[in-house]
Amino acid sequence: MAETHFGYQRVEEADKARKVRGVFDSVAAKYDVMNDLMSAGLHRAWKRYTLMVANLKPGQRALDIAAGTGDLTRGFARQVGPTGEVWHTDINEAMLRVGRDRLLDEGLLLPSVVCDAERLPFPNAYFDLVCVAFGLRNMTHKDRALTEMARVLKPGGKLLVLEFSKVAKPLEKPYDWYSFHILPKLGAWVAGDEASYRYLAESIRMHPDQEALKQLMKQSGFGHVDVHNLTAGLVALHVGIQCG
Repeated sequence: MAETHFGYQRVEEADKARKVRGVFDSVAAKYDVMNDLMSAGLHRAWKRYTLMVANLKPGQRALDIAAGTGDLTRGFARQVGPTGEVWHTDINEAMLRVGRDRLLDEGLLLPSVVCDAERLPFPNAYFDLVCVAFGLRNMTHKDRALTEMARVLKPGGKLLVLEFSKVAKPLEKPYDWYSFHILPKLGAWVAGDEASYRYLAESIRMHPDQEALKQLMKQSGFGHVDVHNLTAGLVALHVGIQCG
């Protein structure tokens, strides 16, 4: 049986999705509060930057993968307007429900669908933009997921991957100290779940760095990939163009 990583653990590939689902089932109710605490509110600036780069036009189609509580979904919907189409998707039903309810509360009736990024239920060349924010690192086969994202994009369409990445060297030690000493304690205090936030810290360290992810995207069907380092590389926005 093939194995993969779940944080620093080795698990059977077939078990990873179930374990990741358990993490997000546990944290869904406090996810937004924890995002604000963990990043000191910076996640909002990273998402605003992502929306600026997306620059969707009225009437276009967008797919938000691992969309969770729907911050970016909401922004895309406002960009494309009533003539456009935005799909709010996640593999985790608990996260999807929280996001769907928030969108409905704001008057946005959008399709919310539980789906696996490695097997997207959409036709070829359908979307103008695909986005995955803070979700790619949790996927078992990142290459398969990226190939699927390329498949559903129109030629010349844009993929945005917003994800934790390799921080600048002078910040490595304080960032490690924060990730492994403070973050799990915050998780225990606010969400009642220390283990899930320890996994999240570990999963960031196991994710490909900026250059490795750029090359993986190119191998998966993106002819041009730009990397935008945000907050000294703590987070990176990879922008891939489907080569058609």
